[in-house]
Amino acid sequence: MMKKIARILTLAEIVIRGQIRRKDIYVVYILLGTVIVLLSSLDILGISSVVTYLLEIGLLTAWVFGWILAVYSSARELPQEETRGTIFSLLSKPVTRAEIVVGKWAGCWSSVTVAVALFYALVVALVFMRDGFINPVALFQAFILHAGALAVMTSITVTFSTRMNQDAAATLAYILTGASFLVTPRIPEFVFKETGMRSAVLLFLYHSLPHFEVLDMRARVTFGFGPAPWKPFAASIAYAASMTVFFLAISAMLYDKKRFSRSEMAVL
Repeated sequence: MMKKIARILTLAEIVIRGQIRRKDIYVVYILLGTVIVLLSSLDILGISSVVTYLLEIGLLTAWVFGWILAVYSSARELPQEETRGTIFSLLSKPVTRAEIVVGKWAGCWSSVTVAVALFYALVVALVFMRDGFINPVALFQAFILHAGALAVMTSITVTFSTRMNQDAAATLAYILTGASFLVTPRIPEFVFKETGMRSAVLLFLYHSLPHFEVLDMRARVTFGFGPAPWKPFAASIAYAASMTVFFLAISAMLYDKKRFSRSEMAVL
């Protein structure tokens, strides 16, 4: 068991080093950081003095920033190994396909989570510069649940990437996760207006799609509602963990059955 964990951590470390070399995270971080700094410097009807405005925009940007990076980074890892042909050197080592999948996911999730943590730090620093206050416990809970959401997003994308190329996997992952975040919370409103097959389809989607709204604590942090009760908080963490494990299990199963051909790799 310890050897398996060590191999997974080694693969994750390789992914993190690759993310650092590509510098994608730095570019996005600098661009979004610049946007937040510019927004915080605006003085429209005195709104720049309202910490609520800065927190709302900053945390929303952190979610969008994390979502884009999570899908983009995790969609390319497995397909690039295959197109470069380096998947054969990986498979020749004492490592299973399931370990490759989990290692790739762990590396992507870790790097994106650290990047989002730095963005949270930037937002907090700007709030303090405005003499604002953020409940530290609520902020901690919000970040942990955000990390859980990133874990689900990356696991979904890895699942798509086991059977698709980078572009297709990223596109479907953006659609699924975006719909889950924007549409799923509103499905109960539509169910009461529909009957028959439409209502059944909506209920199926509601129970099938991920519920990122249970991992989103931006409102509690922004409007100073304080930390969430610990039992619902723990239940949300358990939900994120179970969804992540579910998608990683599917990824491992799909990748284990995948067959590779050197001639096909050469064409790609």
